[in-house]
Amino acid sequence: QVQPVESGGGVVQAWGSLRLSCAASGRTSVIYNMGWFRQAPGKEREFVASIIGTGIRTDYADSVKGRFTISRDNAKNTVYLQMNSLKPPDTAVYYCNTVHFATRTPVGDYWGQGTQVTVSS
Repeated sequence: QVQPVESGGGVVQAWGSLRLSCAASGRTSVIYNMGWFRQAPGKEREFVASIIGTGIRTDYADSVKGRFTISRDNAKNTVYLQMNSLKPPDTAVYYCNTVHFATRTPVGDYWGQGTQVTVSS
């Protein structure tokens, strides 16, 4: 099991950038497939991006494709989400978790506190 801790959120104006980090504790010998999810006020949690293994494959929701980049540092057991050209609809609490790559669904039992991203117009 992985216990994620998200950080890096904040308040930014439209077209600004943020870099989120997810420190994911777990078996250091295992390269987990990791994903980012977000939940906006009044909405369901949605898939944002995922990365398989050491990063050979990535996947993005259409709403963020071309603007967000997921990456990882396996030695540090950390996953990143570089968010560029942010828009007000990106405002949400962002979470990371292990992910079933093909279905874009979280599989881990433990969620972190998430990190708030607020994009102003």
